[in-house]
Amino acid sequence: MKYLALFALFIQFVAAQSKTPVIVELFTSEGCSSCPPADNVVARLDRDQPIEGVEVVAMGEHVDYWDQLGWKDRFSSPLFTARQQDFGQQFRLESVYTPQIVVNGGTQVLGSDFAATAQAIREAAKLSRAWVSANLTGADTLAFEVRQLPQATRNADMFLAITESGLETAVGRGENSGRKLRHAPLVRSLVSLGQLDTRKNGAYSASARLMLNPQWNRQNLKMILFVQDHTTRHIVGTATLKL
Repeated sequence: MKYLALFALFIQFVAAQSKTPVIVELFTSEGCSSCPPADNVVARLDRDQPIEGVEVVAMGEHVDYWDQLGWKDRFSSPLFTARQQDFGQQFRLESVYTPQIVVNGGTQVLGSDFAATAQAIREAAKLSRAWVSANLTGADTLAFEVRQLPQATRNADMFLAITESGLETAVGRGENSGRKLRHAPLVRSLVSLGQLDTRKNGAYSASARLMLNPQWNRQNLKMILFVQDHTTRHIVGTATLKL
């Protein structure tokens, strides 16, 4: 029985490794009354992983342009607002909005639309992608490698995100006043690891130190290393690790 249990765990590990990771970025705010249903959509995708052959990688990013409208979101950051605006230009939107979901940098949908999000995930999983690996070599040290970028990609940006799940907030003012909001996995940090130019070097390997705030709940943290085409903003490779 012991060997059967070990074999079953091995099969589960192999199955997990064979899934295609697809990043689902939710641009949201605690000050937005239409945003909680979008959090539910992304939380459901993260929890249930309902799409066969796909690892849904959830990244909740709280923008700061709602902070002057009655409630300051403690998770908001101008970094996430700038990232959303960059996508807005890429998608040729008249203006950015919340809740907005961006799937693998290539498709944007209304954040509360589960069916459209699921379809965008399925389509994204079909596209060619780079080989990306990441491993912890110490408690807070990450070794990573990127190679075999899709042919059309010439320059790519490498990013490292840390998300935390299980976060919630009792909102005291603004559109969500009196509500307790339970958030989908939320981005605690997002940093650039540099750029990869395929004309000079088609592969890249390095190490990075994870800057983890001791106030974050480590058992709820996930590391997401992703590679984004510098021109199209499409995410062409991803690796994840539970921390």
